[in-house]
Amino acid sequence: MNMADSWLGLDKKVVIVTGGSSGIGAAIVHELLQQNVYVYDADLQPSEEDNDNLTYLKTDVTSEVDVQRIVDQAIADHGVIDGLVNNAGINMPRLLVDAKDPKCKYELKENEFDKMFSVNVKSVFLMSQTVARQMAKQHYGVIVNMSSEAGLEGSQGQSPYSATKGAINGFTRSWAKELGEFNIRVVGVAPGIMEATGLRTISYEEALAYSRHKTVQQVRAGYKSTTTTPLGRSGKLSEVADLVAYYLSDRSSYITGVTTNVAGGKSRG
Repeated sequence: MNMADSWLGLDKKVVIVTGGSSGIGAAIVHELLQQNVYVYDADLQPSEEDNDNLTYLKTDVTSEVDVQRIVDQAIADHGVIDGLVNNAGINMPRLLVDAKDPKCKYELKENEFDKMFSVNVKSVFLMSQTVARQMAKQHYGVIVNMSSEAGLEGSQGQSPYSATKGAINGFTRSWAKELGEFNIRVVGVAPGIMEATGLRTISYEEALAYSRHKTVQQVRAGYKSTTTTPLGRSGKLSEVADLVAYYLSDRSSYITGVTTNVAGGKSRG
């Protein structure tokens, strides 16, 4: 590690990242490993990273048993947990009402609602509560909740996903107030339109296109549109990871209870 890398002072910190094997989570894991962090990846699929500082444990983040297991493992290995990144999440674009075809598969069903809230909200509660118990004993720690621009502005065809991220924003503000006395900071990161990853599947694009009365080609063109993004481009996953690393560091020691939009200045106007 060169001097530029050491500015954040994350060397040998212990951080759990949920959903760290793909997408933004993988970028976060990669950046933390570059900072010589001991990373615990809680995911259903293994990470492609090859690093002695990385521990992967197959984890259903909606299972209290699985969550307790990875937290216990990190404590057994290092005695502390310095940070938690609640990144795991799913998104199934759905309409509240499909007036043209109420039996359409893209009208929101109860089981889909339950699944999104379980993965996106329940998991954050379970992980944060379990980790915060340890952090309170240590009298320090940082919890980073991955939100979304959709959670701040809403999003056509993605109301359940937006609602889960709105709930996360509420967790961030409230837990910052509750946990501050233990020197635990809670912050949020809300990405906007990011570069493509393997998580942007054709099934996702088809659902989003239907819910917005567009074609898949029009949806894809929208990813590249810069008309509402002052910086004129999509975001890089590494740019989100950089902010997460900063928030996990003592360089941000007086920042808590806020959610930062990483979206190139994008707005709906």
